[in-house]
Amino acid sequence: MSQGEHGRELERVADCYARRSQAHLEDRYSLLKPEVWQMLQERQRALLRLLAQRPGQVADWRLTEVGCGAGGNLLEMLRFGLRPEHLTGIELLPERLNLARPMLPAALRLHLGDASTAAVPEASQDLVLQSTVFSSLLSDEVQQALARAMWRWLKPGGAVLWYDFIVDNPRNPDVRGVPLRRVRELFPAARLCSQRLTLAPPLARWVCNKIHPAAYSLLNCLPLLRSHVLCLIEKP
Repeated sequence: MSQGEHGRELERVADCYARRSQAHLEDRYSLLKPEVWQMLQERQRALLRLLAQRPGQVADWRLTEVGCGAGGNLLEMLRFGLRPEHLTGIELLPERLNLARPMLPAALRLHLGDASTAAVPEASQDLVLQSTVFSSLLSDEVQQALARAMWRWLKPGGAVLWYDFIVDNPRNPDVRGVPLRRVRELFPAARLCSQRLTLAPPLARWVCNKIHPAAYSLLNCLPLLRSHVLCLIEKP
C-alpha cells in the first residue's frame, strides 16, 4: 500500500468518528447505562484474570495503548497498579486526545498521530493494548502495518492485550469484524490465548431496556451471542 492510500484510510477513520460524534452516538456508551457497565465489568474481570498470570511486578510493567481515545483504559491500568511514567497512549484524533490529557497524570506520555509510525522503542514494552481499533480499519495493509509496529514494541515474553469484535455489523459499513483467524494472520509468530466475551451490543441494549438488566447475564451464558474476543497474544 502506498503512503497516499495509507493516509486516506486513516482520514476515513477520522471522518467516521467525527460523524459519530456529531450524531451523538457516543451517548450509547455512557457508563450509566446498564448494558454498558455490565459489558465493562465482564471485560475487567476477564482482563484481571489474564494479568494475574503475567510474570513480574505490576508496577514495573510498561504498557502502550493504541487508540487510547479519551483515556478510559489508561485510567483503568493505573487502578490496576501500573505506574503513570510506564504508560503511553497513542491516539489518531486530536479532539479525543484533548479529552484524555486533563484526565491523566502528567507523567503519562500521550502521542498524537498514526500509531504504526509512533516512536515507541523496539522491544521496550511488556504489554500493548488495543480495544476495537482493528475493527475500525477496513484496509488489510493498514491492519498489518499496525500489527507489525505493535509486535516490534514488545519485549520477548511480552504480550498484546486485544479486545475487539469478531462479527460484522450490518448496520455499520465503517467497521468490520476481526475473526480469530485474522488475528493469527496478523501475529503469526505469537502464542495466542482467547476467550469470547460481551453480549452483542444491539441485543444487550434491547434486553436491558425492554426486559430487565438482569437479562444481560442470562443471555450472555450462551457463547454464540457474544460478539467480542479478549486475546492474549504473547511474543516468544
